[in-house]
Amino acid sequence: MTDTAAPAVLTTRNGHILTITINRPEARNAVNAAVHVGIGTALDEAEADPDIRVVIITGAGDKAFCAGADLVALSRGGALQPDDKAQQAWGFGGFAAHPISKPVIGAVNGFAFGGGCELALMCDLIVASENAQFGLPEVKVGLFAAAGGAFRIVKQLPPKLAMEHLLTGDPFDAATALRYGFANRVVPLADLMPTAIALAEKIAGNAPLSVQASKRVALRMQDGQIAGDDAHWADNSRERRALMASEDAREGPRAFAEKRKPVWKAR
Repeated sequence: MTDTAAPAVLTTRNGHILTITINRPEARNAVNAAVHVGIGTALDEAEADPDIRVVIITGAGDKAFCAGADLVALSRGGALQPDDKAQQAWGFGGFAAHPISKPVIGAVNGFAFGGGCELALMCDLIVASENAQFGLPEVKVGLFAAAGGAFRIVKQLPPKLAMEHLLTGDPFDAATALRYGFANRVVPLADLMPTAIALAEKIAGNAPLSVQASKRVALRMQDGQIAGDDAHWADNSRERRALMASEDAREGPRAFAEKRKPVWKAR
C-alpha cells in the first residue's frame, strides 16, 4: 500500500521567492517532527541556493499559522523533533535556532500561539491577516516560552508591554501587533499572500548580497548563529531543566487535559 498522506511541509518557488507552508491544517499546523525537518531542510536549501533571495513562511488554511507544539501527537507517543542531532540543533520547528542570511517573511494567517508565536518571532518581517493573533500562553500551563520566545519578545515589543504578554500569557491581536510595530502589514485574509509576495519581490529586486549582508549586520549573524543568543539558550536550558522537574510543570498539562483550573504549589 502506498502512503498517500500529504507532506507536513510544502515548498513552492515563484521567481526568487521560496514559500514554505506548514501543511497540517487539521492539526492547526502544529509542529511535529515532520514539520521540524521540513522547515529546517527548506531553510538550508534556501540558504544554499543563490537564486532564492527571500523566504516566506505561512500555514495552510485560514484558521492558524501555527498552534505551537503538537501536544496531542506527543501524548500519543509522537515526537516533536527528529533523532538527528544536527537537525535538532535547528531548534523548535526547525527554525527557532536556525537563522539564515536570506530575509524571512512570516505570512501569519490566523493564530500564532506558543511555539507558533516563537516561529513568528524568528521572522524578519511579518504580514498578518486581520484575524491573526499572537501569544505565549505557556505560563498558564506551568511551562515557559523556551523556544526563544522568552528572550525575543522583549526585544521586539516595547519592553513593558512585552513583559505583560509574557507574564500574563494573554494574546494580542493583529491590530495591536501593527501598533506595537510587531507586524509590518495587516490585511484582509484574501490579501495576505499577495501582500507578502509583493513585499518579498520588492526586497528581491535589491542586490541580494547587499540584502544578506545587511541582515547579518543587523542581527549580528556569523557562521549561521546570532551573537549573544548562545547565552540566552544556556539560560533557557538551565531554567527549563529546573522547571520541568517541578510539581507545577506536571500539574499544568494535567489540568489542561482534564479541563480544570490548575492548583499551583510553586514547587
